[in-house]
Amino acid sequence: MRVSPLPIGDILRDLGAELHPDSLLAESTSLGIGGYTDRIVIRRCDGLPEIIRLLDDSGIPHRFLGGGTNLLVADGELPWVVLQLPSIRGGVEIADNIATVDAAADLGGMVTFCARHNLGGMEGLIGVPGSVGGALRMNAGAYGTQIGAYVREVRLFRRSTGALETLRGCDIRFDYRHTSFGLDDVFLSVKLELPLRPYREIVKAIGICNQKRRASQPLNQKSAGCIFKNPPGSSTGRILDELGLKGFRVGDAMVSDRHANFFVNTGHASCADMLALIETVRDRVFAAHGLELEREVIFWEN
Repeated sequence: MRVSPLPIGDILRDLGAELHPDSLLAESTSLGIGGYTDRIVIRRCDGLPEIIRLLDDSGIPHRFLGGGTNLLVADGELPWVVLQLPSIRGGVEIADNIATVDAAADLGGMVTFCARHNLGGMEGLIGVPGSVGGALRMNAGAYGTQIGAYVREVRLFRRSTGALETLRGCDIRFDYRHTSFGLDDVFLSVKLELPLRPYREIVKAIGICNQKRRASQPLNQKSAGCIFKNPPGSSTGRILDELGLKGFRVGDAMVSDRHANFFVNTGHASCADMLALIETVRDRVFAAHGLELEREVIFWEN
């Protein structure tokens, strides 16, 4: 989808947005897969409601792109534009045990920044890639930690009302890899209430989590993290491993030989390759165990 030929570029600039024509989304996703479209980077959050109204009035479909770490995007020319907050370093303010964090901030960077101020609780998230907003969207968790447990307030653009809103943490439902946010809600910032812990203890816990990750996950390959959610009381990675699926591939899309619930792009995998691998693995699991695996990775089709 192209905004660039339309006479709205100047208006976008006045609203604090930058237009980047023909952006290849493969360069913005951790899988290295995705077609091309125009990308709008929003520099001023207060202009977001007017930008959305402008796109709606112009008949331009749009989606919001975060860190791109839990996302599989279709190939070719895409029928929508993407909106994106600029990725930033830092973006954290501390007051007592409350951390106010920009949604575009790096998740790992936020955890280490809080650690330096003796705020812990989220050590397990240190190696989870992506932005704080992406972690909110999926209620990211690892090693007994879920971000939703610490959320006290979220500032967002609510698509259903077309306005900027602030939600209290008690009004948000956080479940396993799922939240009550609308699919089109855009996160701007979050307030986290974190437990006070000595920096030395936090760093030790972070080191243990990092060691576990390095031993079990393909950190140096292009992946989107876990492809499937875990069935209740079980582990998808273990199920796929027991079925001998490590190393199974379709084109350049492959089940990781380190962690069977991580599917990696070994070279130039297409979206079609990755989808075929996902569906073949799901079929194998259903045939063997009668389980319908639920996808954790988000798929944007064209």
